[in-house]
Amino acid sequence: MKLPQSSVIAILIAFIAYLLFMIVIGVICMRRTKNTEDYFLGGRGLGGWVAALSAQASDMSGWLLMGLPGSIYALGTGQAWIAIGLFLGTVANWLLISKRLRRYTIVADNAMTLPEFFEKRYHDKKKILLTISSVVIVIFFLVYTASALASGGKLFNTVFGIDYHYALAIGAVVILVYTFMGGFLAVCTTDFIQGSMMLIGLLAVPILAYGFIGGDFADKISATDVAGGYQNYMSLFMNGERPYTFVEILSQLAWGLGYCGMPHVLVRFMAIKSEKEVKKSSIIAITWCFLSLAAACLIGIIGRAYLAPEVITDTESVFIQLIERVFTKNIAVPFIGGIFLCGILAAIMSTADSQLLVCASSVSKDIFKNLINPKADDKKVLRTSRFTVLVIAVLAFVIAWDPNSSIMELVSDAWAGLGAAFGPAVVCSLFWKRTNLPGMVAGIVSGGLTVIIWDYLPLIGGKTIGAATGVYSLLVGFAVSMVLIVVVSLCTKAPEAAVLEEFEKVNNYTEK
Repeated sequence: MKLPQSSVIAILIAFIAYLLFMIVIGVICMRRTKNTEDYFLGGRGLGGWVAALSAQASDMSGWLLMGLPGSIYALGTGQAWIAIGLFLGTVANWLLISKRLRRYTIVADNAMTLPEFFEKRYHDKKKILLTISSVVIVIFFLVYTASALASGGKLFNTVFGIDYHYALAIGAVVILVYTFMGGFLAVCTTDFIQGSMMLIGLLAVPILAYGFIGGDFADKISATDVAGGYQNYMSLFMNGERPYTFVEILSQLAWGLGYCGMPHVLVRFMAIKSEKEVKKSSIIAITWCFLSLAAACLIGIIGRAYLAPEVITDTESVFIQLIERVFTKNIAVPFIGGIFLCGILAAIMSTADSQLLVCASSVSKDIFKNLINPKADDKKVLRTSRFTVLVIAVLAFVIAWDPNSSIMELVSDAWAGLGAAFGPAVVCSLFWKRTNLPGMVAGIVSGGLTVIIWDYLPLIGGKTIGAATGVYSLLVGFAVSMVLIVVVSLCTKAPEAAVLEEFEKVNNYTEK
């Protein structure tokens, strides 16, 4: 659908206003960023609302508004098993991980990053864990950041007809500017705004679109020749024309395992200003997650009926096309449509900025400061961090250059790698006293390598193991990592007394 020029101009004005507002926030936050703790953790001063919405917004990304609705639009309600897994993972992460991780990072000599937490948790004087963790973060976050930039490129390309590569550059530059300037505080402040916009758009657009569907809903969907017919399309247990297998459902639910290993989410737990705020954040975040995932699923289903009898080929643009048509065809207020489209941009930016910052902290704080130049002062570390943000953004831009790259596949690969490498490591670090340094090294390395082997090496008839078996690499990688952490820890020397004392101190921790 080609929009009238007046509508394009109105939407463009909304985009420009939104992007300028994000940059202004970066400038304001830059003035408040005095040292590395401010830049990486915002001085551990996040309130409940900001922590909750920034954690969820940075987590969901363009996948929530483009990848998930696109999968459901194409194949039906059965694709919602991923959403169910993610919701369960979110609940477990906030209720079990958040408070204890915040406590432990304070007790463990005020650790500011996940690799630094592992190092201090196990008193790793040789910095083996710090090095391995930092390398894993940089590798998989490059792919993750590329998925966010690709989402931005597709958004600008679909809405304005701008060449994908120019669109990719516009989104990358804006994200780079405010992350470069303001650090963690700018990222969390913008993520709070972006999380709010995402939720409003997710709830409002499908409700409005449903109200404008003329005729019978089931007939509309059937008219688009969905695989297996309307009943199959609406069944949670059908994958297109065929029933879901147990392995397929388990693989989709396994997405929830990734949460406890996502550095850009975990760092929000570390930055919350008090345990009281953690409890409030948990309620807000879980509610936001449920509403957002449910609405994203509805967008795919309602989009199929609303756009009927047309069947769009770029299924990941279904939310974009819903907004465009509702606010130009049914409601002649394209500027409001532009604001809702900014919600998609918000989802993209809120993830990309967080990923850039985590990569920057791993390189500048963990590798440069802790490994290469321990005597470097805060100013030098900040300069290194900002330079790293620039380099990572450029590399992610190169990865996202292919306009045919799938947002869903890029997110899936990165999510699996981070979840398998860090998920079991975080859980065991927080809850199992007997875990030791060799066990952690074995777990992180085996988890990351399993995902790479499973998803990237064509070992079965020219196919990867993941493609041949249909089993999600995160499920396998998480299991392998967990088993090796337990086995290697039990087969090697127990942690030293000082490490065990810290564990008990966390158990008995009382906030001042």
